[in-house]
Amino acid sequence: MDLGLKNKVVVVSGGAGKEGSIGVTIIKMLADEGAIPVIIDRNERGNVYVNQFKDKGIDSLFCQTDVTDPTQMQSAVSKIAQKYGRIDVIINNVGVNDGVGLSATYEAFMASLKLNLASYFLLAKFALPYLKKSKGNILNIGSKVALTGQGATSGYAAAKGGVLALTREWAVALIEYGIRSNAIIIAESFTPAYDEWLKTLPDGGAALAKINKSIPFEARMTKPEEIGNTVLFLISDRSSHTTGQFVFVDGGYVHLDRALINDINV
Repeated sequence: MDLGLKNKVVVVSGGAGKEGSIGVTIIKMLADEGAIPVIIDRNERGNVYVNQFKDKGIDSLFCQTDVTDPTQMQSAVSKIAQKYGRIDVIINNVGVNDGVGLSATYEAFMASLKLNLASYFLLAKFALPYLKKSKGNILNIGSKVALTGQGATSGYAAAKGGVLALTREWAVALIEYGIRSNAIIIAESFTPAYDEWLKTLPDGGAALAKINKSIPFEARMTKPEEIGNTVLFLISDRSSHTTGQFVFVDGGYVHLDRALINDINV
């Protein structure tokens, strides 16, 4: 199926993670579709990915940016617009489950909100004039923590709850401009960050087995590529009448009967 993403300028915040992360998986899949992946991230690793694209003849851009800084975010968007003259899609992909719970300081809580929520607002705000011209769309990467809770992560949970609220707020606010706004909700996906967390546990293997068992469909984590496939569809014109939606790519983790875990995944 041709998704019609060729030459679309797609901005991905948090797109310079480690190899195998959701952000990097997305930018590589965008490149495979012929889109122009634009990375906004504070990590200079973004240069590595852009150079890899250029070696393959793929146009791309990296804007090294502190996504919590309004001035830097505005500058990044201006740089993108100056080079391409348009922005077709923004994908808000920043997310750090930082463990900022009730025992944390107010300052730490606010820092978590700035990173995991305010950065989404900033990218949407500054990209909006260009999205209006292109009748583009917004895709926010969310987390099941917004709906299920997790414990000891008040900042991240509050931010991800806010992401879902903003998704529908923007869907309503931007209807008159023909701009769609959707969110993907992820539960358990095996990324480099997840792997690093498991390695901090006394028995990471046992923890991983327990997590896998908790996922109803096939008793395994969602692959980043499976998330990427859904991302590509939702930002494409193939989902042209889909807006204000929370799309769960989670193997049934959030909604399916917990009895399935005992009956099937043993």
